[in-house]
Amino acid sequence: MDAKRKFDRGCNRQSVNEDCNNRNPPVASFTPRSETKDNQNMKTNQTSRKAGFTLVEIMIVVAIIGLLAAIAIPNFIKARATAQQNACINNLKQIDGAISEWALETGQSTGVSVASAQIVSAYIKLNSANSVPSCPAGGNYTTTNVGANPQVSCSLSTLAASPHRLP
Repeated sequence: MDAKRKFDRGCNRQSVNEDCNNRNPPVASFTPRSETKDNQNMKTNQTSRKAGFTLVEIMIVVAIIGLLAAIAIPNFIKARATAQQNACINNLKQIDGAISEWALETGQSTGVSVASAQIVSAYIKLNSANSVPSCPAGGNYTTTNVGANPQVSCSLSTLAASPHRLP
């Protein structure tokens, strides 16, 4: 009957009641343990290590950046040359059209020499310096005769890679 009375009072395996403590010890001990010197040394060794990148990691990153630059820089140079070529060809088209319009309005006949592109400045959209646009790659424009094909040419028209000439 004594065992039944303890069961009725709620004594089970997980109870820490003093009556049940003799037969069923607590599952976990709740008293804190003192740290040993080994644990303290281990903690100080871990925290004394400096955070940072190793030399190998830095060298790998530099190598990857160098590889990407080696791939990208030639493409940028080619894109720049193509853009300059297209801008020059557009300028040549504008100057060629302006020469034709100038010859028509002033009654010039075919074969008349055009002294310079500045003569047709009234027939072309000028740049910010109020002058006829120049070659973005540094070439010089040369005018020829009215009706000639082409009436204007760029000094860079002989380039093998990206010639600046009217189609």
